[in-house]
Amino acid sequence: MSQMKKEIHLTGQDLINMVQLRPQDVGKYAVVPGPRDRCEAFIKKIEEPVKNFSFMEYSMYTGTFAGTKVTAINGGRFSADTSITTELLCNAKIPTLLRIGSCGSLREDIKVGDLIIAETAMRGEGVTPYYVDANFKTQADASLTRSLEEVAQGTGLKIHKGRVWSTDAILRETREHVSKAVNDGCIGVDMVTSVFLTIAQLYNVKAAVILAVSDNIMTGEMGFMDPTYYMAEGSMIGMALNLIKKLEGK
Repeated sequence: MSQMKKEIHLTGQDLINMVQLRPQDVGKYAVVPGPRDRCEAFIKKIEEPVKNFSFMEYSMYTGTFAGTKVTAINGGRFSADTSITTELLCNAKIPTLLRIGSCGSLREDIKVGDLIIAETAMRGEGVTPYYVDANFKTQADASLTRSLEEVAQGTGLKIHKGRVWSTDAILRETREHVSKAVNDGCIGVDMVTSVFLTIAQLYNVKAAVILAVSDNIMTGEMGFMDPTYYMAEGSMIGMALNLIKKLEGK
């Protein structure tokens, strides 16, 4: 029987070597939007962004904001590609990560256009079982999350904090599965938060997540074309930059 010559075929450090990324090439903070267009909107807000690499469908840029070096990468829409980009960020030794994404609401009173800050995550995707066992508690960095909440409160938008359920099966958000998530204390659902936070935890990297509510699973409302959703989505870019200023004492 044949046997692998390496313990792991491809590691996060192997990815770093492939894209020729050095620690001095990246920032003190990384902001991680999911889709490319959200990432491009963020890049327009930083000074002198330089493309670190393009690899597969991912592109990383590093520039400065208020004198602080900041990195941004389109961080994946799904659990599998989020694991790749999060491994890249952690192996690049970036100490602080912020995910700005979107989610569905699991409470009738959490409306389209509100914001959810993830404190913990319920792992319903297929990636994290390869990283941790069932008893592992996936959670955001508490100090970073408090700072994020303080910044978010200044926007005038409605902010909710709590547990987020991440699932791969967006077309199987049935009553049965949704009820389990709600009973587990989840207030929102997306496809990546649990992967992002779990991998960051394993690397001892500070990470936080804020999500714009795009739809409501409980009422059936679809808000993907709702202006309030796009306003909330756009506001997160300003929040990310203000969080960096706050953390830097500026």
